[in-house]
Formats: sequence, C-alpha cells, structure tokens
Amino acid sequence: MVSSENIALINELNERFKDAAVDEVLSYLSEKYGNRLAFASSLGLEDQVLTYYLNTIGSQAKIFTLDTGRLFPETLDLLDKTNKRYDANIEVFFPDPVRVEEMVNSKGINLFYESIENRKLCCHIRKILPMKRALKGIDIWITGLRAEQSVTRKGLTMVSWDENFGLIKVNPLIDWKEEDVWQVIREHDIPYNPLHDKGYPSIGCLPCTRAVEPGKDIRSGRWWWEQPDHKECGLHE
Repeated sequence: MVSSENIALINELNERFKDAAVDEVLSYLSEKYGNRLAFASSLGLEDQVLTYYLNTIGSQAKIFTLDTGRLFPETLDLLDKTNKRYDANIEVFFPDPVRVEEMVNSKGINLFYESIENRKLCCHIRKILPMKRALKGIDIWITGLRAEQSVTRKGLTMVSWDENFGLIKVNPLIDWKEEDVWQVIREHDIPYNPLHDKGYPSIGCLPCTRAVEPGKDIRSGRWWWEQPDHKECGLHE
C-alpha cells in the first residue's frame, strides 16, 4: 500500500512536471535519485526516445531490458545497435530457466494461445519475475507509456504509484502523440526497430505480436486473440 509520504511526493512531482519538457523531467530525476533511478526499456519507439534523452543529459540511471527468450531477432539486433550508438551497456535480465522449463513441459511451448490464465502465467515467468529483480533497490521507475496507446492506459498520469512493484512510476511521454515520437526519432536519427516500418507499431514477443493495418489501434497486434481490456502483460497493471 502506498504511504502518505509517497502520495505527497507523487502529487509534488505531478505538479512540478505539469508543463515540463521531457529532458527537464529526466534531468531533475537523475540529479535527485542518481543510480536509484531506473528506466525499463522494451526497445520500442518511445523507449528509444527516452534512451536518447537519458544519454544526452548524461544520466546515471540504470537502463535495462528484459529478454523473454521469445523476442524478434530484430529486437535483439536493435539492442546491440543501441549499445554501440551510445557506447552503453544496457543490462539484460532473463527469466529463470528452471521455471520456463517447468512451464513449457507442463503446458506446452505456445501455452499462451490456450487461455488468458496461461498467457498471464507466461508473462509472469518471462517478464514480471525478472522485472522484480531488475527493480530491486530502485526508488523511481521510468517508463515509455503513452495514454493514447491503449484503453488500459487512458487514465494514466505522469507520476503514479505502481502497486505491483511498490514503486513510484514516471511516464515522461504520457501526453505525447505517435507523431511526436516519430518526429524526435527522425530529427535525431535515433535507431529503431525496422519492424515498425513493416506494420508493427507495438512489438513484444514474436508469437504474441503481429502486424496491423494502417489506422488500427496501435496495440491491436499484441495478444490479438484477447479482448482489448485484457491486453497487458502485468508490468503496467
């Protein structure tokens, strides 16, 4: 449960960042929290923009990503390209292989197509548990969430409390539109996943992501066999 101190801090930060630019938000957080600030990158467009800003301001924030074992090869290539671009070493967290083996051997390699419960189990083992390890000792968690991405994200604020991980979560791009993201990508020649040019606006694990038609909901290619209000992996619920 969120403490009164954290509620006060969340309100203070929301007020402070109300009209602030992204680099201002990240600079303030970096100066105040140093290496107790973490950015979880999925290497999507928004996350590539935030990685650019964090490197531009020389932030000491911990930048990490999750390798679920089912990622697109293009995503892994982008990880390598991003590290080289910024002379960085984005930390990679993997799921517990024993848990993955037990899950696959008992429920099948593509268990997630069978039920929402199975899909959430797979996400829990491949994403949630590694994320908990990655966020250990962290005070503030930065994400690339945007309100327009899906119906499950419409009510998000810039700064909020994440009950699942017991952390303050900051979404610097919360009010950005997709065209805003692309503008910064192009202006600064930021590396991005080539799948975005092939109809994949949102990219997760390979078997759970497919291309969508132009103009469709940008998250409609994720877990497309489920209803829109179920479409979160648990990282941002």
